[in-house]
Amino acid sequence: MSNAAFEVLRKVTTATITTMLLKKGIRRCWMNGPKPLLANGERVIGSAFTLRFVPVREDLATPESWTHPISTRAAIEEMPEGVIAVADAMGVPSAGIFGDILCARMKKRNVAALVTDGVLRDRAGVLMSALPVWCAGVAAPASVNGLTFVGWQQPIGCGGCAIFPGDVIVADDDGAVVIPQNMVDFVAHEGAEHELYESWVFGEVEKGVKLPGLYPPNEDAKARYAAWRKSRS
Repeated sequence: MSNAAFEVLRKVTTATITTMLLKKGIRRCWMNGPKPLLANGERVIGSAFTLRFVPVREDLATPESWTHPISTRAAIEEMPEGVIAVADAMGVPSAGIFGDILCARMKKRNVAALVTDGVLRDRAGVLMSALPVWCAGVAAPASVNGLTFVGWQQPIGCGGCAIFPGDVIVADDDGAVVIPQNMVDFVAHEGAEHELYESWVFGEVEKGVKLPGLYPPNEDAKARYAAWRKSRS
């Protein structure tokens, strides 16, 4: 992803992104489950660094497994700066996959955010870490109570969406969306234009203009918008 596309996408809402991807036939891009742990109007963007859990296997999912080469601890140390960690936790609501210490380490490594369809533990400490988090809730039990961690940087499913390493993730108060790598420039360009058009529509609505023919636009609305856009340049 180019830096220019990155900066444009910072200003494009997840709602607009879903509409732009719909134009390309992509319907499963909004992750069902992840919500901001603290909704504050923040929007984050980054390349996906994927983490994968499978159902619990009692002989493998033990406290001792946290010291193994394949562990969440080891995965965190492999995360480059600026990525968004995306964890497939299968929507399990009773096993917190990360807590305050792991989130603090991710923040220290300049990971942009954590997105998961699972839950976290140590809510107060996670908030203190200042790592932006989108998750499905909180639970006190540790991950090994219900899940087995099996690896990172593999294709995963999160919240009903297929996520591949390097896909672009955008998350805000409406949730988290995934943009396929080959569609990033299209979404950035079209999304920015869509946001501009909607800002004009808001002004028209404030003037009392009726929605039919305005949103979506008919030819008259397109012409008036083009004139308004030209007047701003």
